[in-house]
Amino acid sequence: MKTNAMRILEGMRVPFEAREYEVDPDDLSAETVAAKVGLPPEQVFKTLVARGDRNGVCLAVVPGNQDLDTKALAKLSGDRRSEIVPLKEVQPLTGYIRGGVTALGCKKDYPVFADETIELFDVISISAGTRGIQLLLAPGDYLKAVQASLGPIAKDKES
Repeated sequence: MKTNAMRILEGMRVPFEAREYEVDPDDLSAETVAAKVGLPPEQVFKTLVARGDRNGVCLAVVPGNQDLDTKALAKLSGDRRSEIVPLKEVQPLTGYIRGGVTALGCKKDYPVFADETIELFDVISISAGTRGIQLLLAPGDYLKAVQASLGPIAKDKES
């Protein structure tokens, strides 16, 4: 199956590897996906949909083993406050369902903010735009494809 994200990367001549995995609809966590594609969770980046009080909807790309720091995102995006949008709004805003959100090929071009740790790896994993497929590619290629701003927007998961 070829997704819009794959088509976008191919059109840009960005090399990537697609890895398919078995989806458990009861466990869509990035940690589980990481184990299924054979990478550590910090190398599998999840895309979260957020909304700021001044600039509206944006996408936040954070490591799978981290949570979004909404205060840091607000600062980076020029907002006073930022929050993750309710799940029921994700698909109408992006065209993607939970577990398949990617910054590549959303319904609209939203600003993308990626955690600065993305640059620590030779290869990262992102959603292909559907559950069950991850794309492995160089972080620089991904950042160029989505034209993301970098900053410290991830924080350790709270217990």
